[in-house]
Amino acid sequence: MTEQPPCAECGFDFEAVAPADGIAALRSLPRRYRAPLTRFLAGEDGDAVVRQRPDETTWSALEYAAHMRDVIMLWGWGLNAVLKDDRPVIPVPGQSELDDIQSAYAALDPPTVADELAANAERMAAKADAVGEDGWKRAGDFGGDEITALDILRKVNHEGHHHLLDIGRVLRAVRSQRAAS
Repeated sequence: MTEQPPCAECGFDFEAVAPADGIAALRSLPRRYRAPLTRFLAGEDGDAVVRQRPDETTWSALEYAAHMRDVIMLWGWGLNAVLKDDRPVIPVPGQSELDDIQSAYAALDPPTVADELAANAERMAAKADAVGEDGWKRAGDFGGDEITALDILRKVNHEGHHHLLDIGRVLRAVRSQRAAS
């Protein structure tokens, strides 16, 4: 991938993420995602809070977490592919495939999603731990663009960081709506 500027919305700086930092951040995601899915205010119906969407077009906290679980799984596969194969094609999921998967997110069990996210993150981090210095430059084709092993690690870190901000915004909006009703 070409050099990416920091994310305009969340400020994530792709170029600042070295492999060791990216692996450490990846390993921190399970703890950071588990907290909003399992810790609630006194007297709060936590299950309802994590499942509630603040509006029709914005995912619930649970849906964002389930999406992140899947992002880690898919990019973990992509990382494995670029490390073991020469210039593999990493498929871009079609919108109908994504819609089918994502439509089921709201029915999932929050602690199970947190456990699965943790397992996916650890599998990907273990693969990343085994990458030698030259391995980070290995690349594949993603939708016609070159993507390196390091790009994949950075992409997962960005999504993880960005969606935690999304979850925080969603939970604040949902809690505000519940307090007002």
